[in-house]
Amino acid sequence: MRKIIASLIGILFIVASFLFAKKLIADKNKPKPIAAKVVKTVFIDTVQNSTIPIIIPANGSLKAKQRVELYSEVQGVFRNGSYLFKPGQSYRKGQTLIRVDAAEYYASVQSAKSNLYNSIAAIMPDLRLDFPDVFQKWQTYLSGFDLNKTTPKLPEMTSDKENYFITGRGIVTNYYNVKNLEQRLSKYNISAPFSGILTQALVTEGSLIRNGQKLGEFINPSIYEMEVAISESFADILKAGETVSLTNLDKTETYNGVISRVNGSIDAATQTITAFIEVKDDNLKEGMFLEANLNAKSIDNAIEIDRNLLTDNQEIYVVKDSLLDVLPVKAVHFSDTKVVIKDVPNGTIILKRAVPGAYAGLLIKPYVEEAIEAKTSN
Repeated sequence: MRKIIASLIGILFIVASFLFAKKLIADKNKPKPIAAKVVKTVFIDTVQNSTIPIIIPANGSLKAKQRVELYSEVQGVFRNGSYLFKPGQSYRKGQTLIRVDAAEYYASVQSAKSNLYNSIAAIMPDLRLDFPDVFQKWQTYLSGFDLNKTTPKLPEMTSDKENYFITGRGIVTNYYNVKNLEQRLSKYNISAPFSGILTQALVTEGSLIRNGQKLGEFINPSIYEMEVAISESFADILKAGETVSLTNLDKTETYNGVISRVNGSIDAATQTITAFIEVKDDNLKEGMFLEANLNAKSIDNAIEIDRNLLTDNQEIYVVKDSLLDVLPVKAVHFSDTKVVIKDVPNGTIILKRAVPGAYAGLLIKPYVEEAIEAKTSN
């Protein structure tokens, strides 16, 4: 029985081997399927060289061109003025920004002026007797001396004898002491050096102000400057007086600025040069962030394409007889999204948009935008 079963298994194995061998022979003789050629549709453009302006993007925040930080040079109590000393308050040129109580110091100034007046009055009899030719001018000076006004300049001394006499009585010394006190008295009132607006107020009415204390900041809101850093490669190109286009971050507003000055030194750490752009507009505020487009120079006989169309080997894809080919080019300027290239002959057909998986020899079909647009309009 065991021999019969073994014989049947052997026969089945032989039959299975024969059928498997027959199938392998049939598959070997079966013709291979022909792969269909893949034709990619691409966007193309025809090269027309022209003069390409190089635009340098830069950004920065606005700062008032005229700015004053207010500091106190005297000590006293801050008194109320015509306007509240608060941020946003406008002042005209010459109006009082800050008034410090100077009653005590004013009394000392008046005392010094009175002493000067008395000193001059005391020498008048001697002048009448010893210097009759100069008596009248000193009499006129004394008559015009007003304690409530600024001390007038002493009469000019025309001779050495007069000079020795007046100086010996201590009048010149007293005069300059009075002028020194008057100069310091003027610092108890701080006036607006120009028409502007208060942007920072660090004290309030009734506060005790100390010598050297910062009181606030005052700016002219009619003119601003923006500081931008540009690559040192453009150091010899940027010139003062060139017009600059400025936009806000939302690209909703455009302003015209002018390069007011260019720094004469290059930052050693960043290898950049600083330029200052002056801009005027009623809608601008200090601290606004703007983007600038600086006209650096122009490149002749060049074209501008997307950066992703330039390969790592400084080549671009061109179309020749429905096939892609590569063309070496010279890149002369890179921006964030564009590149300016040269050495591309006029009339050359290049890709307008990048093609994934592109290679030299790829079969392509140009996408005719005009035909699609005409069909859509109909």
